[in-house]
Amino acid sequence: MEIKDAIKKAKQNDQIAFNFLLDNYWNDVYAFQLKRTQNENDAEDVTIQAFSKAFDKINTYDDKYNFKTWLITISKNIHIDLVRKQQKTIKNTSKDSDDNYFQIIDDSPTPEDKIITEQNLAKLLKDIKKLKPHYQAVINLRYFQELSYKEISTALKEPINNVKVKLLRAKKLLAEIITKSDAYNP
Repeated sequence: MEIKDAIKKAKQNDQIAFNFLLDNYWNDVYAFQLKRTQNENDAEDVTIQAFSKAFDKINTYDDKYNFKTWLITISKNIHIDLVRKQQKTIKNTSKDSDDNYFQIIDDSPTPEDKIITEQNLAKLLKDIKKLKPHYQAVINLRYFQELSYKEISTALKEPINNVKVKLLRAKKLLAEIITKSDAYNP
């Protein structure tokens, strides 16, 4: 399959085309992010988010541009957004022109926050159970058992790229389920 054909098929929601594009460009985007983040887990997370966003917005891709450049630009923007969020957690305020200090925001949950979190977790678990078993398994291994993609690949006896695509798909389906259930229970 050629890249142009794969992009055309991906625009028609062809899962094989998505896998082909992921396999072809994963290393490029991951290597770019690894240089930026200097951290394998962060690079992997940003790369997955980039592919997720790219596949969601594949219909906006203009073939006048290089697909690899488009993907890397998406990953760069995601990384910039994450850095900005991290910088907001420590806010710089000044008393005088000479005297600067950092005020650390207290993120510890209140008792009300803990109750809400428990209720949300129960709802989330109920929504996860609506997924097909193989999607439930990959969500459980990644987010509840906190396994790496490599460990999940070994546990499921599947190639690592299949695990990444399956997790990507599971997250999309779960988001759709949550959105639907929120629409029915405002």
